[in-house]
Amino acid sequence: MGAEITVETFAALCLKLQDAGVENINLVTGTHWIPSIVEGIRRAKEYGLQIPVLWNSSGFENDLALSLLEPWIDVYLPDLKTLDPSFSKELFGTPRYPETATKAIQRMVEIRAPQFDEDRMVQGVIVRHLVLPGFLENTREVLQWFSQNLRYRAILSLMFQYTPLPRDLLPPEQVKAASWVEWERGITEEEYQRVLDYLEEFRIRDGFVQEYTPLDNLLPDFSRPNAFPANLASPIWSWVEWNNPTLPPESLSNPSAVPPH
Repeated sequence: MGAEITVETFAALCLKLQDAGVENINLVTGTHWIPSIVEGIRRAKEYGLQIPVLWNSSGFENDLALSLLEPWIDVYLPDLKTLDPSFSKELFGTPRYPETATKAIQRMVEIRAPQFDEDRMVQGVIVRHLVLPGFLENTREVLQWFSQNLRYRAILSLMFQYTPLPRDLLPPEQVKAASWVEWERGITEEEYQRVLDYLEEFRIRDGFVQEYTPLDNLLPDFSRPNAFPANLASPIWSWVEWNNPTLPPESLSNPSAVPPH
């Protein structure tokens, strides 16, 4: 799933997004493509990219990765999924996630202090945490760490959008694991309220909290040209339609054909 594109095409896409009126370039899960992305952003800025660039990742970056990104990223949007090494090993296959992510996030905060244009962050760090059903102690540990280390230095984004997958899409060993029973449901209203109480306990008042709503399927379908509901997204390019792209061919193959701003 996906399409291989050149650095020049990447730069052209960034400019097309800017021309379409987007507020930022949101680079999602690009850690394993950092050298190419950095080159693409560099070229896009040469051609006139002016809007903020966001680094949207799991937080699993090392010092070298962050040093490559530092000159080009305005806003960092890392996850802080868990501080429990055993939980990390079960979910991600490595116990090193908590140590790596907390170190990376603290470095991100040192690189970019918060700056705002009215109510929009144009520089800084927003730390996201997804609350998981049945694992509220995991969330409590994350919020406590945030309060002790990042309060007033970064913004918290607390998400409750966990969407369970049908059993037939899970590996058999996960279905058999006792801890995975909780994954078959969403967050309850009682759990939601307990997490709000944690925010008061740790005096976290700056940031975003996703409202509690009955569970909807929020999983994007990347096999479609528009992976999201039509009222949420208007794609300007899709890998699905790569053979008939919405961008003019000349702007895809030659970003210098795009007039600089």
